Amino acid sequence: MAITSVEVKLLREKTGAGMMDCKRALEETGGDMEKAIDYLRKKGAATAEKRAGRQAHEGIVITRLINNGDTGVIVEVNCETDFVARSDDFKNFAATVTSAIETNKPNSIEKLLTLPYQNGRDVAGALSDLIGKIGEKIEIHRFEVLNAKASLIESYTHMGSKIGVLVEVAANSNTPEHHTLARDIAMQIAAMNPSVVFREEVKKETIEHELEIYRQQAKNEGKPDQVVEKIANGRLEKYFQEVVLLEQSFIKDAAKTIKDVLQETSAKLNDTISIRRFKRYQLGDEK
Repeated sequence: MAITSVEVKLLREKTGAGMMDCKRALEETGGDMEKAIDYLRKKGAATAEKRAGRQAHEGIVITRLINNGDTGVIVEVNCETDFVARSDDFKNFAATVTSAIETNKPNSIEKLLTLPYQNGRDVAGALSDLIGKIGEKIEIHRFEVLNAKASLIESYTHMGSKIGVLVEVAANSNTPEHHTLARDIAMQIAAMNPSVVFREEVKKETIEHELEIYRQQAKNEGKPDQVVEKIANGRLEKYFQEVVLLEQSFIKDAAKTIKDVLQETSAKLNDTISIRRFKRYQLGDEK
């Protein structure tokens, strides 16, 4: 039977698939609209399987706060190209997935994929449909939910949603001033990429590895053996200032460390404020 342009247009509006794919689906199913929709969905699943081995290092990082910082959600969804990452279809999918995580708080990607999405589809089905429509590998790379306990959570996204941060700040109160401080710290984490909050969290093997490098550097520079250890320990201190959040220079005032900022704000607000933990996602990083 002949397939009309009106039928093709209607199927395209229902599925978002390309015109030629819609025409082919209708031809293969004898013009049956519902069967054509199923045909395109199955084709999308096949496309997803075919693209499973492709690299997906573009995408978006989303952060979201719930109940004035009682809970924070961070999600990374990946695709192959920045062009797709900026498309409405991709951004809407990522936002809906984030809402599903916010509502259901799954504990794994596998559990997330089984959650309801829209129009009777689960997240896995919607993902398959999107891959079929867009023609790129798309994956939910990782997510995390932080729940505050005698604390508050703030968020920050950076570089067009290529970096996202959640930070948990322990405090006795939850005021706008507390959130301003926490957001400044989240910005610090996004910009300066610390590894840990406290020096004590740096692994002993990491410290020894760094010291060995600095000892060898000093020897290569011709320094006397009696000062090599002193030089190595001096360079280790600089290393701590780079990777330990509390010891970093504050991006808004380099004369202060983050520890200084916390102490000043604690005194100003008559509160005991500390940083409990943070999560920083940078697009394309491994888990």
